[in-house]
Amino acid sequence: MGKTKDIRQAVESELNYDPLVDATNITVKNISGEVALNGTVPSYPQYLEAAAAAQRVSGVKNVHNHLEVALPPGDHRDDATLTTTANNALEFNVTVPDSVEATAKNGNITLTGTADYGTERAAAELTVAGLTGVRNLKDDIQISNDADPVDVTLLVQDALDRYALIPDNSDVVVDTNSNTVTLSGHVRTWAEHDAVVDAAWMATGVYDVRDDLYITA
Repeated sequence: MGKTKDIRQAVESELNYDPLVDATNITVKNISGEVALNGTVPSYPQYLEAAAAAQRVSGVKNVHNHLEVALPPGDHRDDATLTTTANNALEFNVTVPDSVEATAKNGNITLTGTADYGTERAAAELTVAGLTGVRNLKDDIQISNDADPVDVTLLVQDALDRYALIPDNSDVVVDTNSNTVTLSGHVRTWAEHDAVVDAAWMATGVYDVRDDLYITA
């Protein structure tokens, strides 16, 4: 019981410490390192940052982000305005492919089109995530490149072997089937976890990444 309370209190403290999060309306629950965030935040970037803040806390194994974005009255944008704003932002970002488009409905942005790499998908997400009026984001961008699953597995494993954050004795296993990479094994921290997932998304031909990694913290 004491450990459960300690983790919950530590997450609450981290949320209050983070200047990018207004934690006024956030409640935290913890069961054996499985942390749930409930309540509301005033923007989508705060929705993302709250989860990132919780992941930084020692002992947190998983974060279930149930927060909702409750936009302040002045931040609401109608569908046409937000769609135009999002597509303009994508057009001016040189790292986002020209085929990627955004559509807004009730503050929810959907991204469609094609990209060559997972990093281009991530760039498109980042481009629109911070726009005023965004409540949520769905990424339906497809990866257009194809590659042999064996080659993808080797590329990702080689990248992991190079990364400073990932120890030489790591038991992370990379398996590719139909261009979906499945990651399994143990990592020590969320920073190590994110490094492994990012490495998988960088490989040419990766359509999806299944995250079965286990945080040992």
